[in-house]
Amino acid sequence: MQSTFDERNWLSWLVRVRIFILTLLLAIELAVAKFNPAPLPIRLFVSTILFWFSLSLFFVLLLSLWREHRLQASIQVLTDLALISLVVHETGGWDSSLNFLYPLAIIVASVLLPRVWAYLIAALAFILYGLVLELNYYAVIPSYCTTHPGFPALQAIIFVNLFAFLAVAYLAGLLTAKLRQVGVQLKDTSGALESLQVLHENIIHSISSGLVTTGLDGRVTLVNAAGQRLLEHTAAELVGTPVNQLFMDPLPTVESEHAHAEVRFENPGKFRKTLRVRVESLTVPERGDQGYVYVLDDLTELRRLEREIRMQDRLAAVGRLAAAIAHEIRNPLTSIAGSVSMLSGVPEMNEEHRRLLDIVTRESQRLNAIITDFLAYSRTKQYHFDKVDLIQLVEDTLTLMDHRMKAENTGISIKRSFPVKQAWTLADGDKLKQVFWNICENAVRAMKDGGTLTVSVEAASEDWQIGFADTGAGMNPQQTEKIFEPFQSNFEGGTGLGLAIVYQIMQAHEGKVWARSKPGQGTTFVLRLHRLDAERPALTENGIGQTMLAGAAAAGVSHG
Repeated sequence: MQSTFDERNWLSWLVRVRIFILTLLLAIELAVAKFNPAPLPIRLFVSTILFWFSLSLFFVLLLSLWREHRLQASIQVLTDLALISLVVHETGGWDSSLNFLYPLAIIVASVLLPRVWAYLIAALAFILYGLVLELNYYAVIPSYCTTHPGFPALQAIIFVNLFAFLAVAYLAGLLTAKLRQVGVQLKDTSGALESLQVLHENIIHSISSGLVTTGLDGRVTLVNAAGQRLLEHTAAELVGTPVNQLFMDPLPTVESEHAHAEVRFENPGKFRKTLRVRVESLTVPERGDQGYVYVLDDLTELRRLEREIRMQDRLAAVGRLAAAIAHEIRNPLTSIAGSVSMLSGVPEMNEEHRRLLDIVTRESQRLNAIITDFLAYSRTKQYHFDKVDLIQLVEDTLTLMDHRMKAENTGISIKRSFPVKQAWTLADGDKLKQVFWNICENAVRAMKDGGTLTVSVEAASEDWQIGFADTGAGMNPQQTEKIFEPFQSNFEGGTGLGLAIVYQIMQAHEGKVWARSKPGQGTTFVLRLHRLDAERPALTENGIGQTMLAGAAAAGVSHG
């Protein structure tokens, strides 16, 4: 049990108490000597007290230099006994009122040292006190007593104090043992409580769902590890923040019929997330409601897959429709074009008739181009996969785009950001160039008054990430949601099939493509393709070629 208590702290406490008592004794004895003249040797008494002060200061220094605390405690107790005996002698021997210091020394010994020491110190105190009285009685040393009791009275005083010292030793030892036992139990209980608290914290931080607790004022008090990952902030950043300010939509309340809702969370510069939030009251027994508990689940990927499944259904429907009617439209269209061509050669036609025939010819050609794109979109494509460098493919596309923009004087500049020198992947190079060209074409159309197209290629985990960011007019969330669907062109004269083909090609490469945009802040298209050195199942030409109309599990589209 001895090891469970800090002897150093107790020794430090003993020095402070000793200094306090010495100061108090010095003040009281000087006051008594002033108002009640007695044969008290003031100079000797003050010298003894000052010597005792000096020893106390020495013990403070020794405490920081010497690690043998048990031995220090023994020295201090024995020194105190000797000085107590000297002070008792100087203040009148059997007339002294300071013999109560002996029991204090015994109590200190019972606290700092093993229990047997309390009895040893009590016996030593009895011997020293008896020795002082006997030497005073027989005038062996100068006596400062004011009375002279008889020998029986002297013996009675000595043995009464012996009984008192032994009683103090017994009671102090008993109480100290109880105190140490309680200290051990308290330490064990504290350890169990700490272990329970650590267990609860581990359970909370091991939950896969985000957990946020707040006070009744709505300010965050705790966030588990999953919650910190979902909200992309540390606990220090979140604690104290009003929970309603973290989300774009109102949170559910415990009073509502359904205490759950889907809310949007957006971290500046990153993708918007969709979270399901459930709320319950944080109730403590006998204290009532103390706050609220919010459970967060990330539905971003689930909602993305749902959108993609809906898109796949629409794309499949469009593909079937294209295959069914494209040829039926092209046949009469060819007849119309041939007939118009013959009519244009009739000499009797005036200028107005010829102008009308030119309109019919141009619209026929435009309709034929739409049908051609439609058939290209719906027709099964053949892919030839090989090891290609994405940096080189992007550079080839940007070189052509540079020449075109200079020739047309569009006022658009291209900024390249390639932190890697090479980006190898397994892909159909010609199809990827078509993807890059279509995205760049859309960026140029979006920047009618000039701007900057920033193209980047960088590593992202096991993928390569290619970004095309323009400074155009941007799109609203509804346009961004449908941008990869056929016939969703935002530009005049566009067929709305370019980005649908982009999506189709990326899906065939088991890649991902998404767009994020805000009105007035431009649009960024992001593509993800597997790195050639990343571990993944082997891809075959036929196997990949058949995946272009596969489900959402093979590839994805996400809107930020």
